Amino acid sequence: MTERPGTARARDAVIARYSALARIAFLGGIIADGDPGAFPDGRFGAAAYSGTDAVPQAALRASLGCGNPVAVADLQPGETVLDLGSGGGLDVLLSARRVGPNGIAYGLDASPDMLALARANAAQAGVANARFLHGHIEDIPLPDQSVDVVISNCVINLSADKSRVLAEAFRVLRPGGRLGVSDVTTDDSTDAHQLAEAQQLAGCCLTLTQPEYRDILLAAGFTAISITSTHEACPGLRSAIIKAAKPATDSP
Repeated sequence: MTERPGTARARDAVIARYSALARIAFLGGIIADGDPGAFPDGRFGAAAYSGTDAVPQAALRASLGCGNPVAVADLQPGETVLDLGSGGGLDVLLSARRVGPNGIAYGLDASPDMLALARANAAQAGVANARFLHGHIEDIPLPDQSVDVVISNCVINLSADKSRVLAEAFRVLRPGGRLGVSDVTTDDSTDAHQLAEAQQLAGCCLTLTQPEYRDILLAAGFTAISITSTHEACPGLRSAIIKAAKPATDSP
């Protein structure tokens, strides 16, 4: 695939930002991307989860998501799951427990600092079936049809080439595989000035409206698409759960 103009520049800025946040988490700091007040109901980061008592505090401190994709992914024992933009590893650790010792939970991140943090968290938690990969969500370093489920938590909005991200997710999914994503979407009525302010407040970059998200999923080949708003992130932006499936068989 040919990389779109500006993709690498935008990606490098995101990597630098999240690498700096990972270093803060390593030192025991609580990190936030954007204004924590942008999520007044508390469903930001680790606050979106329950049952995390056995998860290392560093993984909780490094959580920057806008929901809990693990809760809606319907992971089954023995499955292989991939987390796009795995950060400090929280969703990977939770997924690894759900798929059990016969399953694998991959985490993909472009920040070496985040990967080091995630691997340390997995070692501390004693999770043996977590695998952390260095790479970009626009170019997933896994073979075709190699995973059962793709998840992501408030990361796809950061990509300048979402069509490529979702095409890659479709490629690595096995027939019948599932996508379960938490992300931030733009209200249809938000004007450009309001959108820029909202994205700055919430720490997002390039959000889509829900119809735009659906169109990209359809173009990638996904079916059974559902996009459900969960709560307002801040005026003009909404957190949402996006679910879709790869057809079980090729179309005739």
